[in-house]
Amino acid sequence: MSETPGTAPSAVEVFEVSKRFRLELNRPTSVKEAVLRFGRRDVRHLWALRDVSLSIDKGSFFGLVGHNGSGKSTLLRLMAGIHRPTSGRIAAQGRLSALLELGSGFHPELTGRENVFLNGAMLGLGRRQMAAAMDDIIDFSGIGDQIDAPVKIYSSGMYMRLGFSVAVNVEPEVLLVDEVIAVGDEEFQQRCLHHMEKLRRGGTTIILVSHDAALVRRLCDRVGWLDGGCLRAVGDPGEVLDSYLAHSAEADGAQRVGADLS
Repeated sequence: MSETPGTAPSAVEVFEVSKRFRLELNRPTSVKEAVLRFGRRDVRHLWALRDVSLSIDKGSFFGLVGHNGSGKSTLLRLMAGIHRPTSGRIAAQGRLSALLELGSGFHPELTGRENVFLNGAMLGLGRRQMAAAMDDIIDFSGIGDQIDAPVKIYSSGMYMRLGFSVAVNVEPEVLLVDEVIAVGDEEFQQRCLHHMEKLRRGGTTIILVSHDAALVRRLCDRVGWLDGGCLRAVGDPGEVLDSYLAHSAEADGAQRVGADLS
């Protein structure tokens, strides 16, 4: 299934996007092995997405659900410009900020403060703009004096706190979030959710990947369900999530029956 992009103002348009990855199996582990196997490579191609089309309205809160390996994170990385589609195209309007994985965009040898400036530069923001936002970033992250320590000594929670704080304090017009807020403690998770709701009220478009169906149901206006790289459904959160959960329960039941019979 693909959704035909509509006529309403859109923050992100995905047009018949497919993404194929090239996998080289049994790579040689030595020069000798490489010479002996010259010209003989075991190459496989993995289609992570196939012919996906959808339109995400400006100012909306859009959720992406699906089992592991369904293509959710790949689609977010294509939206962020980290990967390029094998075919099709994606159009995003406005400044885009992304929180896709722990430590993404951070240099381990630099301090937290230096990485804030580095991330700002990657988003096209000047040093003066990032300096003006620095106190808010440090305050929201709650890492205090550790802002001047190398990020290579940060815990996963500190990484996530600083990454989220940078992502939401650069005045994004489109915010991409891939499950990483689940790493933080309960108090910080709630602060993140409240801040995302505040951004949404201010007109920011938010695209969230999550396995938490209750959270997606509560936050999102619309939801897309990816399965095997294809868009199975898109629309009302309740309807899409009910279909997705029913399908997942059916698949789990079939797996258990198969295991019992083996």
